[in-house]
Amino acid sequence: MSFNATPSFLHDDSTQAAISAWSSPAFAVSATLAPALVDERGERHLRIAPKYGNGEVAVTVRYRWQGAANAPTLIVQGGISAGRDVCGDGDGWWAELIGPGRAIDVAQFRILSIDWLSTTDLGDARAVSSADQADALAALLDVLGIGRAAGFVGASYGAMVGLAFGERHADRVAHLVVISGAHRAHPLATALRSIQREIVRAGLRSGATGPALALARQIAMTTYRGADEFAQRFDAEAEFRDGRFRFAVEDYLCAAGEKFVARFDAQRYLSLSESIDLHRIDPAAVRVPATVVAVSSDRLVPTLDLSTLATATQAQYREIDSIYGHDAFLKEPALIGAILREALCC
Repeated sequence: MSFNATPSFLHDDSTQAAISAWSSPAFAVSATLAPALVDERGERHLRIAPKYGNGEVAVTVRYRWQGAANAPTLIVQGGISAGRDVCGDGDGWWAELIGPGRAIDVAQFRILSIDWLSTTDLGDARAVSSADQADALAALLDVLGIGRAAGFVGASYGAMVGLAFGERHADRVAHLVVISGAHRAHPLATALRSIQREIVRAGLRSGATGPALALARQIAMTTYRGADEFAQRFDAEAEFRDGRFRFAVEDYLCAAGEKFVARFDAQRYLSLSESIDLHRIDPAAVRVPATVVAVSSDRLVPTLDLSTLATATQAQYREIDSIYGHDAFLKEPALIGAILREALCC
């Protein structure tokens, strides 16, 4: 397959963008079956007015834009730990669902994703909001010459940002797919995240940032998954090791915490976790056709919240039955894929 690796626009002096073809076997599609795929990875310097700031600030938005060169653009965003690497080269956090012939087909859509902004990116702003992320995406559409996105697929925090985008920039998107993210954070979920943030703050104060961030992540993992999955995987006798009894679930939690610490910054975590809980939009102000997706076992975003959101926005409501809780959008590619195909087919 031949690829077009020539930029079709000029970058400003401070922007570096790489445009290349996917070389992964997963993307080796015959030229007779699909158009040329391009992969543009770069950054743009934009201006937004943060919700919790004091006027406009300059921000650097890091993005990736992948797919058929002339296909309509589809915005895809995930949770707070998910970045712009959505698909391709084996590094994509949603590669099972995005690619040639997959639920989101890169021959039909060009996928646009960003790395989330954090509070430190916004000058003297007190916090970063879902509205700020939405405004950054809208400004990015402007500089990339995209008048209107074909859709915005958001999961978890990405769903919240999608709703903020629909509220603030309804004319810039044709359809929203909102997966496991509501018009506001549920108070119980906020309570759990508040505890996690306080653990991290205590770690920062005491010089034990790594262990604190790992512990916060361990608590988070117990909220991302469903009770039935934990029962199936970890219902075993404790083992006596290193001077104490260790339970089957502990190794899983410790590994998750260590992995998170290796790739995530504590201040960034505090900023984005808080942004989830600051999120609040008026469902009646979202004037974009939408599909709202709930998961039966999601303990962070209850199905009642999402069915209420769907009713208020006159959206299509889909509920899947899964043991994977809030993480079902990552663990149930067949179920989520079927919904995405239905929502994006027209």
